[in-house]
Amino acid sequence: MNKQTLINCYQQIKPFVHRTPVLTSHLINDIVGADLFFKCENFQKMGAFKMRGATNAIIQLNKEQKSKGVVTHSSGNFAQALSLAAKSLGIKAYIVMPNSAPQVKVDAVIGYGGVVTHCESTLEARENAASQISQKSGATFIHPSNDLDVIIGNSTACLELLEDVADLDYIFTPVGGGGLIAGTALAAHYFGKNCKVIGGEPFEADDAYRSLISGKIETNKTANTIADGLRTQLGDINFPIIQKHVERIIRVQEHEIIDAMRLIYERLKIVIEPSSAVALAAVLKEKEQFKNKKIGVILSGGNIDLSKLPF
Repeated sequence: MNKQTLINCYQQIKPFVHRTPVLTSHLINDIVGADLFFKCENFQKMGAFKMRGATNAIIQLNKEQKSKGVVTHSSGNFAQALSLAAKSLGIKAYIVMPNSAPQVKVDAVIGYGGVVTHCESTLEARENAASQISQKSGATFIHPSNDLDVIIGNSTACLELLEDVADLDYIFTPVGGGGLIAGTALAAHYFGKNCKVIGGEPFEADDAYRSLISGKIETNKTANTIADGLRTQLGDINFPIIQKHVERIIRVQEHEIIDAMRLIYERLKIVIEPSSAVALAAVLKEKEQFKNKKIGVILSGGNIDLSKLPF
């Protein structure tokens, strides 16, 4: 892994992804007492940063692997990302989705050409179903967050941000499965100038916070958070990157996530999902620490049922 790996990845995925805009708000800056730069991955194709990692993972496959397709298990954004990336690159995508997945997300996956298989809403059932499809079809399994090619693809959002705003002191991201923050940390390490990466995580699903303290991957007994994209846990590939390159993780309460989400809707006038708001909530939680700093905030996605807004 080196700087050139990330540059090569960016050049390869560029034709298949959007270069998303960076927005600012004077009012939010005044509230925080710092300059914030929001990297809007809610404007990415299929509505989330995951298009980057999915595209890179497929591009890295050899000809024979591509001919047999790819498979993953996901209830949301990665299911859509892998389906659309596979369609863009002319290969087949098999998607295992739990029975509890919202119909709007299932419809989106089908609309992008993904072949959906339903299963019980447990991780074991999802893994078993994906494994069976892989054995039967020869499709290559791609993990939503614990895959090095996915992580490297995810790094390109931060790479773009640092090209647009070169001298950031901090970059905040939400933490779920760990694929975004690991990729962000790699990009900040190679392209930033003493730029520190900090994660935001709900108290209700704080496995990454506890993992950094204990030095081993922790799990959540429950994950009762509005930030539904952050209910997953770290993996053995992204965790060492996070341990090495992430400064720390700030935990936030549910009402703080909702307040941050509302602030973005009101001031930036854009649609984000609750998981995205966790990064801003973390900045607001400890804003005294970040006075007069330049801070990047990666807004991870905007796929939300607008009939279920929490305000």
